Amino acid sequence: MSHDVIIVGSGAIAGSIAYQLACMGLQACRIGSLDRRHAASNAAGAMNGCFGEVTSGLVSSAHGRLKIHMDYLAKMRWADWAAELARASGDNSSLFTAQGTHVVLNSAGMQAIDNENYKAIERTLINYNEPYESVDPASIDWLKPNELVRPLLSMFIQGEHAVNSHQLLSMLDAAFTKEGGVILDRNVRRVLTEHNQTTGVELENGERITAPRVVVAAGVQSLDVLAELPGIEGIPPLFAGNGVSLLLKLPEGSTLPTSVIRTPNRAFACGLHCVPRGDGVLYVGATNIVKNRPQSNASVSDIQFLLECAYEQLNLDLYHAQILAVQVGNRPIPADGFPLIGECGVPGLWLATGTYRDGLHQSPLIADYVARGISGNGGINGIDLSDFTPIRPPLAGLPRERTAKDTALQMLGMGYECLWNVKPGWTDVLNKSLQRTYQEFIEALHPTFTPPPELVAFSERDKAIRERLVTYYNAWS
Repeated sequence: MSHDVIIVGSGAIAGSIAYQLACMGLQACRIGSLDRRHAASNAAGAMNGCFGEVTSGLVSSAHGRLKIHMDYLAKMRWADWAAELARASGDNSSLFTAQGTHVVLNSAGMQAIDNENYKAIERTLINYNEPYESVDPASIDWLKPNELVRPLLSMFIQGEHAVNSHQLLSMLDAAFTKEGGVILDRNVRRVLTEHNQTTGVELENGERITAPRVVVAAGVQSLDVLAELPGIEGIPPLFAGNGVSLLLKLPEGSTLPTSVIRTPNRAFACGLHCVPRGDGVLYVGATNIVKNRPQSNASVSDIQFLLECAYEQLNLDLYHAQILAVQVGNRPIPADGFPLIGECGVPGLWLATGTYRDGLHQSPLIADYVARGISGNGGINGIDLSDFTPIRPPLAGLPRERTAKDTALQMLGMGYECLWNVKPGWTDVLNKSLQRTYQEFIEALHPTFTPPPELVAFSERDKAIRERLVTYYNAWS
C-alpha cells in the first residue's frame, strides 16, 4: 500500500491535517485506532477557549504569548471551519453546543492564583480589542453554587463558544473519506526511514505502508513511534496530562446553560467548566494529573473531586443528576510546556503534538500550517511557529526564580478548592516548606533548565518522569 502522505493519529489534529492534505489533492492515508482510547480529543469539552485559557504565567513569557496568539488565530477560523466541515461531510447539524463563555471568579481557591489569572484574562482581552462585558454573577440564571464558594466576579466573552467533540471527529472522518482519503483502524508501531529519508510506517501487525512523507499527530503517544530514530533524545519528552470528564443527565425539568461556564485555569489544569450538549446532557470537566504514561481508566479520587466541584461551584442541583459517561483523555504535555510542530530531523517527517489543552481548539490552524509546509505552499500569514520546531533545547517559560513559588501556590490552591480547613498561621508554614522543597528539587534537576510548575510538582514525586527529564536535559547540556 503506497500513498503520497501518511498521517499517524485519529484525534482532532490528525483528522484536520489529513482532511487539509486530501483537499490539496494528495493521496492521504490516516492511520490510528478509531476507539481513540488515549486521545485527549475524545474526552474534551471542546471549548473554543482562547482568552478563557489565559493565565498570568502564560503571558509572562514570549513563548507563552505565542501560544495565546495561536489560540487567537484559531478562534478566528472556527465559524468558517465548521461550515466547511458541514459541507464536506454532509452533516448539516450544528457543531456548536454553546454560545459564548462566562468566566466566573469564585472563592474556591486562592487570590494569588485565581484573581491574578482572572486579571490576566481581562488584560489580554483588552490588548486584543476583543469584545467582552463584566456581568453580575447573580445574573447568570443557571449558576446556583454553594454559598461557601459563591462567585465574586464574572465576565462574558461573546466570541468563545464550544463544539461537540464527538461530532467533530465524526465529521472529520466523513469529510476526509469523501475527499478520497483512506482511514486504517490500526495502530502504528514505528516510522520507517531509509538513507535518511522517510519511507512510511510499520503497523503493529508488521504490515508496512509506504509514503515519502509522514505526519505524526498521535497526541501523547507521538514520540513512541519515533523511538528508534536518531536524535529522538533532543525532542522534549511528552507526558500525559490525564483528565477525566463526565456527561451528566440533568434531573427532569431542569434546563441547561446556554453558554460555557468556567473558572480561570488553576492548579495545573483547565479551570472547572461545564458545556451544554443538548437533550438535557451537560459536560463537566477540570481534572489534570500529570503521569509518565497515558491512562485508560479514571480513578475514584478524580471522579469524586470533579463531581464535588461541579455541584458545589456550579449548580447544587447537579447532586441529583445521572452519570451517563465517564470519559478519560490524556493531554500531551512536553517537557517545556510548548508545542512540537514542524519537520522532525528526517526529510519527509513532520510532528504535530504537544499542544497540552489547546489541541482541539488549534486544530484548524495547525492543520493549515502543516499542510502548507508539506505541500511547499509556505507558512501562515500572521504567525511564525519556527520556535516550536520539535528538535530543540528547552524553551523558556516562567522565570526560574518564580517556578518554585508558583508550584507551591498551585498546590495550596488545590487544597483550598477541596475546601480544606487550615488553621491560622499554617498556610505560611506549608507555603515556605513547599517552596523550599521545590527549589531544592529544581536546582538538583539541572543548573539552568527548568520545567513548568506542573512537571515540577509531579516529577518531584515520580522517578520515571524525573529520569526522562534528565535524559532530555543531558542531550542539550
